[in-house]
Amino acid sequence: MQEFLMKNLGYIAGFFTTIAFLPQVIKVWRTKSTKDISIWMFLIFTTGVLLWLIYGLLIINYSLIIANTITLILSISILIAKILFK
Repeated sequence: MQEFLMKNLGYIAGFFTTIAFLPQVIKVWRTKSTKDISIWMFLIFTTGVLLWLIYGLLIINYSLIIANTITLILSISILIAKILFK
């Protein structure tokens, strides 16, 4: 069990933190409402995710690369919705 966790903990954590955004993305695009979403929070968050992705690329850590690539796409989709649905 310990060996499994050592090899896969990053993927498991990345999976959960990434899918946590799916309900918000789906809701935003279905309702076309972003009035309660802070653009500054998502700009700062998206910047952080981009930096984590770059870090993952630099150290060649696939769990960081995969999770942050998907999270970056989801976060950018919310930012785009925030701009489009004003």
